[in-house]
Amino acid sequence: MIRIRLATEEDTDAIVGFQLRMALESEDLQLDPETLRNGVHAVFLDPHKGKYFLAVDGDTIIASLMITPEWSDWRNQWVLWVQSVFVEPKYRRQGIFRMMYQHLIDLVSKDDYSAGLRLYVDADNKNALEVYKAIGMDGDHYRVFEWMKD
Repeated sequence: MIRIRLATEEDTDAIVGFQLRMALESEDLQLDPETLRNGVHAVFLDPHKGKYFLAVDGDTIIASLMITPEWSDWRNQWVLWVQSVFVEPKYRRQGIFRMMYQHLIDLVSKDDYSAGLRLYVDADNKNALEVYKAIGMDGDHYRVFEWMKD
């Protein structure tokens, strides 16, 4: 039976492995494993940075995502960004992300300090775009622009 749970520091290896694969698969990007491991570890050291959630099938971790908070002065509430989504390929198209997303909706719905959920997706990641639209997310309101230091 698949369940969603909050990740712990003991899950670091699985999360790092998922993120290495996700970056390569979705953006053809080779991440530095040590930098990534330190970044994942930083979330566990400081929960204000975010939280990881996992989908597990029995004892097997099959998916992960991270949420990070952003303060909205317009709403006087937190908006939670969904990031670093990865589902094991053999579990895709089975509603795993939908389960994780519903879990987050349930958490936000019960929290008076949270306004909603947002995520960003690479414009060329057609599979992810289809999934997010299918679960009822709206990508028409905002566009995300960025500048990243090399």
